[in-house]
Amino acid sequence: MIDTLTDAMRAAVHEINKRAHKAVRIFHHNDSDGLTSGAILMRAFEREGFSVQRFCLEKPYPKVLHKIFAAEDQLIVFADFAGRIAPLISELNAGRNLVIILDHHKAAAAADPMVYNLDPELFGLRGDRDITASTTCYRFACVLNPDNRDLAVVAAIGAVGDGFFVDGRLASENRKVAMEARQQGLLEIRSRQDGEDYILNTPDGPLPCHEQGAYLDTLGGAGYYHHGPDTGVAVCLEGRSAASDRMIAKLQKIEQTAFADQIRRLKSGALQHTSRIQWFHVGEHFAPMGVKMIGVFCETYRNADFFDPQKFIAGFQIVPNEIPGFGPIRFDEAKISMRVSDRLQHQIRSGQIPGLDTFLPAATARLGGFSDACHSLTAATTVAVGKEQALIDEMEAILTQ
Repeated sequence: MIDTLTDAMRAAVHEINKRAHKAVRIFHHNDSDGLTSGAILMRAFEREGFSVQRFCLEKPYPKVLHKIFAAEDQLIVFADFAGRIAPLISELNAGRNLVIILDHHKAAAAADPMVYNLDPELFGLRGDRDITASTTCYRFACVLNPDNRDLAVVAAIGAVGDGFFVDGRLASENRKVAMEARQQGLLEIRSRQDGEDYILNTPDGPLPCHEQGAYLDTLGGAGYYHHGPDTGVAVCLEGRSAASDRMIAKLQKIEQTAFADQIRRLKSGALQHTSRIQWFHVGEHFAPMGVKMIGVFCETYRNADFFDPQKFIAGFQIVPNEIPGFGPIRFDEAKISMRVSDRLQHQIRSGQIPGLDTFLPAATARLGGFSDACHSLTAATTVAVGKEQALIDEMEAILTQ
């Protein structure tokens, strides 16, 4: 599995090395896994003498992709998304650019030979258990140049931040990268009765990895429209600063206020129910935060007493008509994020009920929406504004077949 993936990475690096123009455009996600992925790739390509343009996206929306692929003869790298939409990327690219996809979500093969889909899901690894995007990007960076092994600790932060554990521990490739960071003296692994804790060894003392992951999630999500992702990438590579701490304090207040208001709305009757799904719509109430925050809310409160532990959780948020660095883009779409309680997580992992990645993308496709990054336990897609109720109905129809 990992050997086959590594061979495919070598083939992609061979194509990169054939290019005369040393410039790369990196597009990455805005959560802790995406920010660490972007940081690893930026540092790795800079070390090879590349001119790097880095863009943080909440999703690789089709309208954004059309703008990206208006260019020719570019090296384009996607990290922590795009694995599923490799066929669309192949169609848009049509052999005109060299494209590398370093994702870990459910994936489809690329039709364009100039599109290298290095999503581990295509190589027998599970993205919601074995390997994150940060670990995937780290392995790619090491193929690019073995000297990049000093970035293992950055990959470990992303792996812990993404929160996919087996019996309370990182597993498979994610655990291997944590072990590498430990051998380098940059990470401590502490055993506990129900798993392991991962502690960063920083100049300011020990720092739990999960706290660093939450720190990055806040910068990338709540701070998406306020240069938070750029600060997050700097934190990945250089550590926290007084400026990043001030930004975090401000963003946390915004997040806490928005979340408290939403909880009051849910407890006052804003939560709607079908036989299998409970859902709500925040509209633009989470502004000025990014749409990552609807997923953060659902994840944070998925076991709260105002949610039914036996139903899937779905939250909608309006997508702002702007992408930082791209300017205004008219979307008129709503994002749906879905999560499940601990009880349903166990039932999904044991095969008793379907995972989110089996029915949300299918229902979204029926309505002409956009699907990319979906796991069995966490998933998100977008549909046109006004089709939210129809999406819930389509999911119910699939679940009751």
